[in-house]
Amino acid sequence: MTESVRRDTSPEQRVTEWDGDHARAGATDGDLPGVDPAELSDEDLIREVRSLHRTRLDTLRHATDSALANHLRRTAELETEYLARHPGREIDPHRLREA
Repeated sequence: MTESVRRDTSPEQRVTEWDGDHARAGATDGDLPGVDPAELSDEDLIREVRSLHRTRLDTLRHATDSALANHLRRTAELETEYLARHPGREIDPHRLREA
């Protein structure tokens, strides 16, 4: 039987490098891993977002806290860039909920 460990804090709160917006491991913003999302083509941006979403559950379940913090940071960076480029993106009406 696997023992479950209950924690009252989120991974972001447990990881000392996490400040809510950026993972910091003693590095300046210029030293963080990954290409600046603003420098990516639309095709590369979508590819990177797909890759992060594909690995999300595995990272959440099995990665170290610092790797999870980096994954969260990078996902936020890439998704923010996508939304900035596509503010009027098409919304699928089947995904809407009644208020």
